[in-house]
Amino acid sequence: MSVWGKVLGAGAGFALGGPLGALVGAAAGHYIAKFRANALSAEQGGRPSSVGHESQQARQVIFATALVVLAAKLAKADGVVSREEIEKFKTIFNIPDSEIKAVGAIFDQAKETTGGFEPYAEQVGQLFQSTPAVLENLIGSLFEIAKSDGWVHDAEFQYIERVAQICGLDSKTFARVSEHYVHEDSDRDPYIVLGIASDTSNLEVKARYRELAVQNHPDKLIASGMPDELVQKATEKLAVINSAYEKVCAQRNIK
Repeated sequence: MSVWGKVLGAGAGFALGGPLGALVGAAAGHYIAKFRANALSAEQGGRPSSVGHESQQARQVIFATALVVLAAKLAKADGVVSREEIEKFKTIFNIPDSEIKAVGAIFDQAKETTGGFEPYAEQVGQLFQSTPAVLENLIGSLFEIAKSDGWVHDAEFQYIERVAQICGLDSKTFARVSEHYVHEDSDRDPYIVLGIASDTSNLEVKARYRELAVQNHPDKLIASGMPDELVQKATEKLAVINSAYEKVCAQRNIK
């Protein structure tokens, strides 16, 4: 069973806790009072329940659940839930036919809830605050879904930017991530992709590239809680970083 089949598994809501656990519990038809209290507290300005030292598998399930919920909220950002966005979600993340119903139940529950997305973004941001590269992939995944109809609408861009802020990613990091997903390769600014200024020294350019390469290595991301099913996306992101570094090296004749 893939991570997608586990998001609505028996006891998944209890394992998640907080706003995400409440929503999963509702989707599964087991809306336990404890979950309702947590979600209500978060929506009224309280902080969602903190997440401790979960296992790698638990973190992967939480990442996947947060992605489903935030994607559903994103689908409403431009006022229209298009079929392309829903279908794109299924194809981008390689959801098996046998597990689509489980994901769809959470997606639909998230769409129908009147509450905002903020408590869910805050919960996943707290869990992965020590591994921001994982959160960057979450934001990147939302961009991919937004682009499913050909471009990223202003309302969608603003929504994703706000999610990033709540997750704890600063404006410079968001600019770097959005440069990757909003523009095609020929239009990307390699300096923005690397998160450096155009007057950065060659030594600093090399150091920055090595730092990003380590942080965004698929094996490291998976060990930090990113689902195995998203490894292809992580590989693609690393390729964009490599391409940006190669362009800067070519411009500066760095060997």
